[in-house]
Amino acid sequence: MPLALLALAVGAFGIGTTEFVMMGLLPDVADDLHISIPSAGHLVSAYALGVVIGAPLLAAVTARMSRRTVLISLMGLFVAGNALSALAPDNGWLLAARFLSGLPHGAFFGVGAVVATNMVAPERKARSVSLMFLGLTVANVLGVPVATLMGQNLGWRATFLGVSAIGLAAIAALAFLIPHDHEHTTAQGLRGELAALRSLPVWLSLGTTVAGFGALFSAYSYITPMLTDVAGYAGASVTLLLALFGVGATAGNLLGGRLADHSLRGTLFGGLGSLVVVLALFPLLMRTEVTAAVAVILLGMAAFATGSPLQLMVMEKASSAPSLASSANQAAFNLANAGGAWIGGLALAAGFGVTSPALAGAALAVLGLAVAAVAYTVDRRRAPAAGRERIVASHVPQEAETVRH
Repeated sequence: MPLALLALAVGAFGIGTTEFVMMGLLPDVADDLHISIPSAGHLVSAYALGVVIGAPLLAAVTARMSRRTVLISLMGLFVAGNALSALAPDNGWLLAARFLSGLPHGAFFGVGAVVATNMVAPERKARSVSLMFLGLTVANVLGVPVATLMGQNLGWRATFLGVSAIGLAAIAALAFLIPHDHEHTTAQGLRGELAALRSLPVWLSLGTTVAGFGALFSAYSYITPMLTDVAGYAGASVTLLLALFGVGATAGNLLGGRLADHSLRGTLFGGLGSLVVVLALFPLLMRTEVTAAVAVILLGMAAFATGSPLQLMVMEKASSAPSLASSANQAAFNLANAGGAWIGGLALAAGFGVTSPALAGAALAVLGLAVAAVAYTVDRRRAPAAGRERIVASHVPQEAETVRH
């Protein structure tokens, strides 16, 4: 694997840290800015909104630029957003800064995935994407806990200055390790880029992402009350357990990338099926501390085993605009974050019990399997037609040559 993947992983580490650290800093931010914790929670939503809007937009408008230049520019925007977050004088400014920080998130992963796959042999594409995502999963193991402790001891502003420093390190790594390229993604402009997203297989792949990762976030958003109220853990132990989730996610990401290079759809179906089983067993696994810890690890493994296959599948279905489609998949991931948390909250509000969000997640994972099955059926039906078109096209010149003679 090329060393340049390390530069992408460093950028992913910074992005993953700033995305998830806000959850642990909400009380400190609320107290310092004299706002309520629910109001501070809007800072999480502002970042996610930036991802959803920025992912396809920035990927589309930078389509004619060198991908190396795009990656460095996106990380520069990331540094600016986090630096402004550290300097924000009030909640309004911090909301705007968090939105700005989220804008480059999806496009960085989208363009980065294209760069990663272009640097390796075809049989290693999924593994290359998983190595880039490694930065995101490791952020949950190391970046978020360390950044949270920094914020609690040095002030939340120090956390965002620290994340800005990670972004500067990523810029240096990108400039030094990513090879120069002059190849444009497309010459057809923004309209042509957007046209690539009209394909039904692309939307089915995006739908699988929304349902599959919605299943994860339906349960993960409410993992703390499950661990404390059902499994019996003390609140102070939750940080360590969330780090275990990151360990599981890291292992699942690497395993999924390796398996997907052998069977893309097989890995996707296997990961979603495993997610159904793990979430369905959550009410039982949460009854003891040991099995609850195992459940947290298995949840991370099952969910992130599907990350690389989904990213690669979207890119293949939109081969004429892989950067845009790949970035749109990151927007779908954040829609899954918001939608999954909302559905899990509905289960709680309905009085179905503390572990009910996990069962709601299992239902979403089944939906993800169904969408993936529909996508597989559509591909099988289209394959014979595409084959007939190729046969006809290959014979037309020969017939024309016969007529000329």
